[in-house]
Amino acid sequence: MDDRARRHAEILVEDCTDVQPGDMVLVRASKEAEALVVALYEKLGEVGARPTTQWGNARAARAYNRAMDIDDYETKAHDLAAMEETDVVFLIGGGGNAFETSDVPPAKSQAASRANGPILEERLGKRWVITQHPTAAGAQKAEMSTEAYEKFVYDAINKDWDEQREFQAQLVEILGPAEEVRIVSGDTTDVTMSVAGMDAANDWGTKNMPAGEVFTCPVPDSVEGEVLFDKPLIRQGKEITDAWLQFEDGEVVDFAAGQNEAALEGILNTDEGSRRLGELGIGMNRDIDRFTYNMLFDEKMGDTVHMAVGGAIAECVPDDQPFNESATHVDLIVDMSEDSFIEVDGEVVQRDGTFRFEDGFEDE
Repeated sequence: MDDRARRHAEILVEDCTDVQPGDMVLVRASKEAEALVVALYEKLGEVGARPTTQWGNARAARAYNRAMDIDDYETKAHDLAAMEETDVVFLIGGGGNAFETSDVPPAKSQAASRANGPILEERLGKRWVITQHPTAAGAQKAEMSTEAYEKFVYDAINKDWDEQREFQAQLVEILGPAEEVRIVSGDTTDVTMSVAGMDAANDWGTKNMPAGEVFTCPVPDSVEGEVLFDKPLIRQGKEITDAWLQFEDGEVVDFAAGQNEAALEGILNTDEGSRRLGELGIGMNRDIDRFTYNMLFDEKMGDTVHMAVGGAIAECVPDDQPFNESATHVDLIVDMSEDSFIEVDGEVVQRDGTFRFEDGFEDE
């Protein structure tokens, strides 16, 4: 077994989820990620947990959704019951064809998302983490050799997370008490949002691995302006490029995309909350230094900002604050490396990807 996979499993069990003896553990993975599942089971056995695995199959999911009548989708009661009995969930990416479900009609994909909403809500109340196993399919999507991609993945994951947490804490101190954030990039993005009363979270490995972002939730009706998300997104087997959203009173009132605009429209039409922002995230993992068509990594990349349409993140929204509810949560990325800045309460805190607490920051 690759020692890097063993270290990956150790981080997942000990640092990300703090698995305890007797915990009921659900592992969801593709067959391509079997090496990490084996390493994970070894570690779970040492702890004395009780794991079970659901093997994902995109081809089977495609066949099912294409055959389903759109009016027949409903929450799978047995999946919900299993989730209710689960303490810890590991979601492991690393499958085969990323475009396997590209010919599933968007309306059916959104119906499936709505039906899965109660299961997602139940899962979010557990200890859970999303991660990635390096596979040849992932390397191909990233346009890298398999060996180089493995190194890229493990460098982003098997690192000093205490040091990363301290680095990110500097931005939490700025964003936590903030009232308003403005994001500007070139002539295509200028958006403001209130974050008053919301909490800022330091993601150093409790929900995502790799981690490496600071995130908060906008006040739902406060978002104003336009955003061009200049990094592509693969969603439900379709690549959406140059997604552009215009906000008024917090809601998307106009949109466009360079490619697969219908898929973008499907996301926005999921439910009432899917036309509002549920998250503002700022990437801070400097070991993720290239775009790989994998949102788990890409949203953590230094020099990027991401915003998610759909459901808000509970840990950032105190009980007395408005919470955006939706069955979906879709991240979209803006490249902030050039001609860009982040402004918090009128003060520039990042310019061209460099934070004010980093060497090389220039406040113009």
